[in-house]
Amino acid sequence: QVHLVESGGGLVHAVGSLRLSCAASGRTFSNYRKGWFRQAPGKEREFVAAISGNGDSTYYADSVKGRFTISRDNAKNTVHLQMNSLKPEDTAVYYCAADRISSWYKPHNLPQGYSYWGQGTQVTVSS
Repeated sequence: QVHLVESGGGLVHAVGSLRLSCAASGRTFSNYRKGWFRQAPGKEREFVAAISGNGDSTYYADSVKGRFTISRDNAKNTVHLQMNSLKPEDTAVYYCAADRISSWYKPHNLPQGYSYWGQGTQVTVSS
């Protein structure tokens, strides 16, 4: 079992920045690939970014590419999402997700690709 806790959300003006963190406990952190998803009111949960177990591979949704950066610190059991040049359309609840690296066949950009989820952190970007 993996327990995930997000932090770092808040209210920010457009073009501002936020850094989300996801702390994991319960299992060997490096054995899990991680992802960030977001869900705005009335919309489906959508993929934001993902990172492999060792951090060598990263993936981004087109809507955030060039603005967001995902990274991980396996020694601290933490994954981060640095969000720059934020836009009002980035407003959503952001969720951290994880699954074993042995589940590489699962889609990294879909919610069904992950077995473990955090409770979410709200990000609000004002115009």
